[in-house]
Amino acid sequence: MHRACLSPEPGAAVRIRRPVAQRLIAAIAAEIAAARGQLFPFVPVALALGIGLYFALPREPQAVEWVGLASAALLLMGLALRGPFAMQPLAGLVALALVGACVAGWRTHQVAAPVLGWHYYGAIEGRIVGIDRSLSDVPRLTLDRVVLERVSPGRTPERVRVALHGAQDFLVPEPGQRVMLTGHLSPPPGPAEPGGFSFARLAWFQQIGAVGYTRTPVLLLDPARADGLRQAVTRLRLRISAAVQAAMPGEPGAFAAAILTGDRSGIGRRTLDDLRGSNLAHLLAISGLHMGLLTGIVFGFVRTGLALVPPLALRWPTKKIAAVVALGAASFYLLLSGGNIATERAFVMVAVMLVAVLLDRRAISLRSVAIAATILLVLRPEALLEAGFQMSFAATVALVAVFGAMRDAHEARRRVPRWAAPVLGVLICSTVAGIATAPVAAANFNRIAEYGLVANLLAVPLMGTVVMPAAVVACVLAPLGLAEPALRVMEMGTRWILFVAEKVAGLEGAVVPVVQPQAWVLPVMALGGLWLAAWPGRLRWAGAAAIALSLGGWSNAPRPDLLVAGTGTLTGFMTPEGRALSKASGELFVARSWLEADGDGAGPAEAAARAEAARQAGALVFDLGGRRVVHLTGRGAAGRVAEHCRDGALIILGAEMAEGRVGQCEVVDQTLLAETGALAVRVGPDGFDMTAARAAQGDRPWTR
Repeated sequence: MHRACLSPEPGAAVRIRRPVAQRLIAAIAAEIAAARGQLFPFVPVALALGIGLYFALPREPQAVEWVGLASAALLLMGLALRGPFAMQPLAGLVALALVGACVAGWRTHQVAAPVLGWHYYGAIEGRIVGIDRSLSDVPRLTLDRVVLERVSPGRTPERVRVALHGAQDFLVPEPGQRVMLTGHLSPPPGPAEPGGFSFARLAWFQQIGAVGYTRTPVLLLDPARADGLRQAVTRLRLRISAAVQAAMPGEPGAFAAAILTGDRSGIGRRTLDDLRGSNLAHLLAISGLHMGLLTGIVFGFVRTGLALVPPLALRWPTKKIAAVVALGAASFYLLLSGGNIATERAFVMVAVMLVAVLLDRRAISLRSVAIAATILLVLRPEALLEAGFQMSFAATVALVAVFGAMRDAHEARRRVPRWAAPVLGVLICSTVAGIATAPVAAANFNRIAEYGLVANLLAVPLMGTVVMPAAVVACVLAPLGLAEPALRVMEMGTRWILFVAEKVAGLEGAVVPVVQPQAWVLPVMALGGLWLAAWPGRLRWAGAAAIALSLGGWSNAPRPDLLVAGTGTLTGFMTPEGRALSKASGELFVARSWLEADGDGAGPAEAAARAEAARQAGALVFDLGGRRVVHLTGRGAAGRVAEHCRDGALIILGAEMAEGRVGQCEVVDQTLLAETGALAVRVGPDGFDMTAARAAQGDRPWTR
């Protein structure tokens, strides 16, 4: 080729094409630079990333590693404040992630308390600090100041939780009472399968070191005493709950008591199932909806009342006075409700918004939501893993983003008739909140309420316009003995809500089972949604790509070919009809957990019927990917291993056996399962690939 073709003419500019990666990095840097000053909503996101990584660690960091993490966080924080201009945002976000990990580690060790390491049967003494109902719909007590027979104080759990079976006619439980009973206690159980929900971790942060049951009567040792504000408030809660249920007998009264005081002990199992099947169970939790309605009603009443007195309205800052009164009402509601995590979360969010009003700032904004999330993550980092936290902030962020966009769309707002604005607002709130929380609910509870939006549109407006205002009026008039009319109005509202729940949950196909997603799916989806809502530039659409990626991963979620319970007495193998269970009764919690994670709507009895063809003379024998699997339980199970040991079979033994292998067989017995926990088995070209629940959890304080 002629040289002249390669040489630019004199004075012509030379255009150099940079590599694609370099141009992409430059574009991202420019985007971040343009977003400076608008990145505060990503502070809790960075903290959450660090907290999530901490809980995902395979082992607990050592002291020297904590020092290293803290030092790195300080160094990066310095770079964020004084470093190169282009590096400051990224350095700040990474520093906050390291801070999140450190905060989570500090919280883990702050709440450390003894955990029972063996099965215990004997006398149990303690003070009642909590009363609720178990999954089997029997009363359940949480006790502190525990004394166990023949167990030293240093090895005694801080708290235990005991379900009360059988006749309990000797005592009406009341917080503050010191009681005695004879019962069974065990360590908090681990996941039903590898990667599943870990009750042991939840119990660690609640300082519950043992759970169990009793079939003997609970006896009173000492009556409740006024030995602290918490106990006094708890007794007030239960007195109010009893008074409300006496005034409104049946399920309406139990529902009203739950939303006023957090006491759900009176609600029946069928009502709970209806509320869950219609996606109205969130009305029971004293969370953002209740706290927002309460403070909004109090704020509106106070400000309107002051506005009706012209001398006060002209001279006093009525808006700020109303905010202070509403904050006081929220504080009292927090105490009255028992101060559970969901209510604390709601209180922090409401308090941040009311303080913003006092400071003449916009009360509802992504910045306010970010402040509330940051406070909660610092105080209770373990809340990040809870469905309530995830659903609450998913709904709040989505609503703030959508209504913020609507606020900026002045032309569209002018086209909406004034009479239609409240109706449209309710419709948008329910739709947006339902869409935002549906993936979180599906990932945590493995089901979608098909008609949940309809149920919420029929019930939530009444909750805000009838039930909660009547509750506020009843609370104000109760000291005067004039609460009866307000309670009757409240009862009518609660009856309607329960009617809607029953009818919607009873519709065919009301609940759609959903398969359990892989561990990475929900975090990627949440990050994508937050990015889409909060990022101020064109890169926000990368959030949509992250959501699409997570949905694609969810649709391909694999499930194990075989699941083995930690006791060895229950197995479930996959068939074309769904998972087949080795038995229909016993270990129902584990069985239901497996079926729900499969996205299988069958119950344990129906799933057990699928295994009928595999039952042979005291054994369950089935083919798994061309390989023989045998499950042996019952009396003499260990003695029947040899007769089934052939063709390289895998034998699951619901008993103990001295040797792990017999001939060409591999035996999984209770001794091995005590070390591994539940097992997930997949069949590959090289044989059985087993994953242990304990190994998946790692070496963490709540697994030791």
